[in-house]
Amino acid sequence: MKIGLVSPYDWSYPGGVRDHVWHLANEFIAQGHEVRILAPASGPQRKVPEKHVYKIGWTTPIPANGSIARVAAFDPALTLRVRRVLQRENFDILHIHEPLVPGLSLAALRGSQTVTIGTFHTASEVSLTSTFNLAYASLVPLLRPLWRRLDGRIVVSNAAYKFITHYFPAEYRIIPNGVNLENLGQVARPFPALMDGKQNILFVGRFEKRKGAKYLLRAIPTIRESHPNTRFIFVGEGRLRAGFQRYVERQGWRDVIFTGYVPNEDKARYFASAHVFCAPATGGESLGIVLLEAMAAGVPIVASNISGYATVVTHGADGLLTPPRSSEDLAVAIGQLLTYESLRQRFIHAGRQKAHAYAWPHVAAQVLDYYCEIIDEVKNPKGRKIYG
Repeated sequence: MKIGLVSPYDWSYPGGVRDHVWHLANEFIAQGHEVRILAPASGPQRKVPEKHVYKIGWTTPIPANGSIARVAAFDPALTLRVRRVLQRENFDILHIHEPLVPGLSLAALRGSQTVTIGTFHTASEVSLTSTFNLAYASLVPLLRPLWRRLDGRIVVSNAAYKFITHYFPAEYRIIPNGVNLENLGQVARPFPALMDGKQNILFVGRFEKRKGAKYLLRAIPTIRESHPNTRFIFVGEGRLRAGFQRYVERQGWRDVIFTGYVPNEDKARYFASAHVFCAPATGGESLGIVLLEAMAAGVPIVASNISGYATVVTHGADGLLTPPRSSEDLAVAIGQLLTYESLRQRFIHAGRQKAHAYAWPHVAAQVLDYYCEIIDEVKNPKGRKIYG
């Protein structure tokens, strides 16, 4: 097949949807399919040619769902440019990720003349007081005619399904995000400097409010009352990072490391160096790829009990879930894993088994099967449901 994959988010900036699209494309290409990616891009990378990638439009950051989304900026010519690409490529199937996000995704949805699939990644607790939910609800009447243009609909988790069906009820196929197992597990080598007898607690993520890093920071004194020989490693970048580092300096804490952004190869090595992985996010997570990465790397998990994370972690079976925004509960759970080696090993074994079910070849095969199913339904529409 000739497949078009559309991402609304900045191709020059790391992110979950971007990585999802990139891995899908590579899996499809490896199986002999012809793939093109359409995405906006910014900065110097915008002008750097990449095989299989159309960089269409520049991006602007906008606050969304407790994070910053870098989406295509308003450009009157964007729709025309997208339509020209779609006409030139004549895809058998167009797969738009976050199809209702303004910018490139909506332009592709408007211009598509072929079988069109949408994958919905966003998860958020439905709330009448949430600014994000109120804004989303206000756009539903405008977006519904475009949403109807989708021939097939995918969600990446139960949490994403619950969110999107509140506004756009229909049938959706749940196909999760994948995890890249190649650089994890037994392959990655620990950093020798971190293998000095200290117990390493690892955080990986952007430094923004919904990732909850401050709750792990606040748990440090309690953890060290029982486990003084610990090191805390914070991997990632974001606007809150500098403030967190100043807080640590004021407290005079030793062995609290902020690495900044690291490439995937080094991220795998930090996983290999960790004794416990902590994900204290407060919400807005549709699945939690970083949890699967930790599982694949053989690191036991403590995570907040939010709907996206609970999709991945089964409390007491392959990790521990704690109430969100509770540093006290984080400290207790982390302390349990640091104390009981047998519990850590049980979680490591179960986690590795679970991670393999999310490996990219398996996920890509599910997506391809769904493509074929929807193409067959479009060609033979008898009994096909129409959603209003």
